[in-house]
Amino acid sequence: MANLWAEEFTAEERLMAEQAVLQYRALREACAAAPQGKVLAIAERLAVDQGREAMRVQLETALQREAAEAEKKGARAEPASSVRPSGPTAAVKRATSSRRRAR
Repeated sequence: MANLWAEEFTAEERLMAEQAVLQYRALREACAAAPQGKVLAIAERLAVDQGREAMRVQLETALQREAAEAEKKGARAEPASSVRPSGPTAAVKRATSSRRRAR
C-alpha cells in the first residue's frame, strides 16, 4: 500500500478520510456498548450501513466533480441517451407466456 500524506489530499479526499475515521470510531463505540453475544451482529449491521452510506457519498462526490469539470470544458447540453434492451423485456415475456397458457 502506498504511503498517503494528508497534505497531498484534495478537499474531497480529506473529507472521505475523516468520514472513515469517524465511522471506525462509531463502530468501536457500538461494539463496546453492545450486550454480550450481540457484538458481531451489531458490528456487521453498522458496518454494512456505514459502507452503503460511504459508497453513496463517494459516488455522489465523484459525479459532482465530473459534472463540474465537464461544465468547464463546455460539454454539450443534451440529455443522456438511454440504452434500449435488444430483446423483449421480462414483462413482455411473462405476458406472452401467460397468453399461451390460457389457450
